[in-house]
Amino acid sequence: MLNVINLILGGALLVAGRKLFWLFVGAAGFVTGIQVATRFWQGSDVLAIVAGLVVGVIFALLAIFLQTVAIGAAGFFAGGYILTVLAGMLGVDGGAFSWIVYIVGGILGVILVIFLFDWALITLSSLAGASLIIQAFFTRGATGGVFFFILFIAGVLIQGSILRRERAAAAAG
Repeated sequence: MLNVINLILGGALLVAGRKLFWLFVGAAGFVTGIQVATRFWQGSDVLAIVAGLVVGVIFALLAIFLQTVAIGAAGFFAGGYILTVLAGMLGVDGGAFSWIVYIVGGILGVILVIFLFDWALITLSSLAGASLIIQAFFTRGATGGVFFFILFIAGVLIQGSILRRERAAAAAG
């Protein structure tokens, strides 16, 4: 069940993460909620999904009403999640080091969002979408890295072309 959610959410983020900003922020909250639930409570997937949904809805509402705060939070949580997934794919996983990797990724995510808003959203949502899809297939090692990179590039190209078309239309009109 969780894999299906990851696939759908990952695909949506790859194609429309910047355009549907609230979805990107909600997805970052959803993934964070699931990660926290699975790390601290060894229950069923249902508990993790419920925790993810609660946190995701809170983040989506923050994105709508408190955009600046939500942008920073989404950058932090997406950056932390992405770097954690990449470290796991490389076999660097475990204990307190996972939290350090998460925090470093979060700080990098915030910096990206602050300085390059549109392109940061495109980059982070493409990375998060690729991470969700790869995680759904449990692909690790070189094969996972290749698929991750292909999905990431596809997301950046799709969203970047949409952004360019929007900017061209705004300049012409």
